[in-house]
Amino acid sequence: MTDGLPMRVPAAGLPARVRIHEVGPRDGLQNEQAVVPVEVKAEFIRRLAAAGLTTVEATSFVHPKWVPQLADAEQLFPEVSGLAPDVRLPVLVPNERGLDRALALGARDVAVFASATESFAKANLNRTVDEALAMFAPVVARAKDAGAHVRGYLSMCFGDPWEGPVALDDVVRVCRSLADLGCDELSLGDTIGVATPGHVAALLTALTDGGLPVDRLGVHFHDTYGQALSNTLAALQHGVTTVDASAGGLGGCPYAKSATGNLATEDLLWMLHGLGIETGVDLGRLTATSAWMADRLGRPSPSRTVRALSHKEQ
Repeated sequence: MTDGLPMRVPAAGLPARVRIHEVGPRDGLQNEQAVVPVEVKAEFIRRLAAAGLTTVEATSFVHPKWVPQLADAEQLFPEVSGLAPDVRLPVLVPNERGLDRALALGARDVAVFASATESFAKANLNRTVDEALAMFAPVVARAKDAGAHVRGYLSMCFGDPWEGPVALDDVVRVCRSLADLGCDELSLGDTIGVATPGHVAALLTALTDGGLPVDRLGVHFHDTYGQALSNTLAALQHGVTTVDASAGGLGGCPYAKSATGNLATEDLLWMLHGLGIETGVDLGRLTATSAWMADRLGRPSPSRTVRALSHKEQ
């Protein structure tokens, strides 16, 4: 498909392997206006797993009135839970009721969603930062007691549409609180895509200096200002080995209107493969999957790599 491209030229100081945390089926589809049929979502997840992705975020057990697109979580999860045992299917659980629903269906990977800023906590959770953390405490504790792996998402780590720049110390404080609750890993969200590489390096340094080992940290960049790949490279240089991405570049954030699409998994793969970093993901199969989903959504994929490779095949 790519005539031996990209040429693999490793760079010093980078990890040998990166785990891609695929968020397309959940974060990518959550704010689609037209409801995507459950059978299409299930097929999307199966194709992503078949392309070699071993972590595919499936859905969210949030109240349907908040995210109507994901109202079919109870129907979808059983359709895909029988995938290969090495495929993890994390689900978002906003509260104890969401956790109950997820555990009842056998979910073994769950995530909670916090904010580094008061404004976004109010907009997204209708709570202060500390009130949200208090709400998550029993969720995380009960999930851990049930043997589940828990991820803590943290939004607005680099900038907030209402508050502007976010102090590093504020991000470190909330990250430490999530870790103290028992979260196994933390995903640092650049929700409105304003981060730059120096900012990424500074935050990761502050977090590790604050006692949070880099192997517990992942990054989640949006490409609003075209910085997602450069920010990812800065994170890799700091030792991060978990990167969130969305197949075909789907998604944004329904509660932050300035947020545009997630980092496209294919664009990330092109860079990682060129650097000689192993991912276990077949770029050709993934590109075909995103082109298939774009057809279902009735619009071209925003991923540059999907467009470039699809054009080559025509």
